[in-house]
Amino acid sequence: MKLQNKLMGGYLLGCMIPVLVVSTIIYSQSVAGLEDSSQEFATLYTSQIENSLNQLMQEYDKITKSVLIDKDFISRLRDNQKISMDDRILQSETFRRMLMRVSLLKSDISTVMLISPDNAVYQYTNTTSTVNESALLSQDWYKRYRNSDDTFFVTELHDRSYYEDRGDGAIVTVGRVLLTSDGAFAGWLLIDLDPFTLLAPNPDFVLARDKYDMSVIISNSFGKTVYHSDAASGRVSWKQVLDSEIDYTKDVSDKDRIVISGGVSLGHLIVKTEIPRQKLLLKIRKIQSVTGIVILMGFVIMVFVSLGLNYAITKPIKSLRRSMKQAEAGQYMPIERVQAHDEIGSLVNSYNKMIVTIRTLIEDVYIAEIKQRQAKFLALQNQINPHMLYNTLESIRMKALVKEDDEVAGMIKILARMFRLALGKEGGQHSIKHELEYTVNYLKLQNIRFDDRFRLEVRLPDEMLECGIIPLVFQPIVENSINHGFRDYSRYMNIVIEGVGSTDDGIMIRITDDGTGMSRDKLEELQAQLVDADSDKLKIEQTEETVGRGLGLKNIAERIKLHYGDRYALNIYSEQGIGTTVEILIPKC
Repeated sequence: MKLQNKLMGGYLLGCMIPVLVVSTIIYSQSVAGLEDSSQEFATLYTSQIENSLNQLMQEYDKITKSVLIDKDFISRLRDNQKISMDDRILQSETFRRMLMRVSLLKSDISTVMLISPDNAVYQYTNTTSTVNESALLSQDWYKRYRNSDDTFFVTELHDRSYYEDRGDGAIVTVGRVLLTSDGAFAGWLLIDLDPFTLLAPNPDFVLARDKYDMSVIISNSFGKTVYHSDAASGRVSWKQVLDSEIDYTKDVSDKDRIVISGGVSLGHLIVKTEIPRQKLLLKIRKIQSVTGIVILMGFVIMVFVSLGLNYAITKPIKSLRRSMKQAEAGQYMPIERVQAHDEIGSLVNSYNKMIVTIRTLIEDVYIAEIKQRQAKFLALQNQINPHMLYNTLESIRMKALVKEDDEVAGMIKILARMFRLALGKEGGQHSIKHELEYTVNYLKLQNIRFDDRFRLEVRLPDEMLECGIIPLVFQPIVENSINHGFRDYSRYMNIVIEGVGSTDDGIMIRITDDGTGMSRDKLEELQAQLVDADSDKLKIEQTEETVGRGLGLKNIAERIKLHYGDRYALNIYSEQGIGTTVEILIPKC
């Protein structure tokens, strides 16, 4: 007992001192580096936002400037009030086409408006609601920017009250003052945008926001909010941001939060990233709690480990004794636990090797017996004459002919022919001609079943028909076309098998159908499976996918690579609503 207490006390003392020292150092370094790392992340993220926002503003600057290229358009806009009513109607359609072209320059644009010097409003919108002209001209933000000296501007968030549907949500407007070549005022171009398009929250920001309670606010030169990440991520509504009168351009006390500021010159936008210090204090207290829990758990673990060391000598002997009793009962199981590098451990390792050797010898004898039985089974199976199946089908066909059931007799005849081709008993190498004949017979059966809905066109030259090919290639592909591409029983399905020609690499055979095709996601999934065929070609075991799908495209691709080599392959192309094409590359004759 005295030795046990000394071992336990010395082990705990030797382990706890380093744990306490290391935990204290880690805690102090974590607390010191938390604020620095969060501020560096905020600075980096703010810089990325500035670059992204600057690129976006440059795009809209180019889009709004594109209107200025048409000098005749600007001139007509300025002189719009001097023309007759009929000409004004025609000109209105011209303006609308110009606005439509502007909206097509970027998919994020929802509504484009053109305001002439006489306050005539022309608009083009991709939404179901139009702009109320009088309501637009009475907006406070419109009056403010109308008197501004900026030729390009971005408004603050504002509501949709000037739309006919007066729907919920917020809008940001990008505008440009239109000037003639001599600098005369010609009107305004306004583009309404969803605020999400300014800075859509990405996964990195969402992760940082949840971790540090981070916020990103974009304001304009008037101190009005243009974008707020809390509203974009759903933490608050856009209405709450619109109703808030907070000026985010003002400096915030460092005692409350960490603020990283930036800006974009184009549009006079100010970007601020804020991290509440209170959130960092919670992180520090969390680190403190975790450190205490780790130390406590470490102490408890060390107590259990020290108790375990007292049984380190007796446990291997007890395990060896139990295993020997299992061996006496016929269960040859080695001791699984890791042994120490001492005399007892060496003894247990030698015992394990002996048990493994005995079990291996027993398993070898058992497996040899199983293999012998399998060999006998295969020998018996190979003694079955494949012609017995053909002759039986011929007997059934003759019975059907006697009873004047020609359709059943025809189906049995086709099926019998397919059996002879599949069993490969006609002599010689399996050729493209045999493969085509098997496929033609398969389609005959399907046409009997589906009332002649499938049409096969063969465009293979005679010299190509004599080339060799592995069995069961064409028919599974045609079967896939019918199973997955044939949906409309009111129309015919056309299948074409053609030889594209011989190249240095080999023979290219293309099988095309005009079925329903497949979606892009399904095509990419199938192409990925064909890519895996190269790595799966030497696998003996069947996966669940192989068992379920039978001779599918992946099976054919694996057999092609296994039989002909990596230079040869199967490729698939498809477009939904048009059809599917499968290309097979095999060696020359």
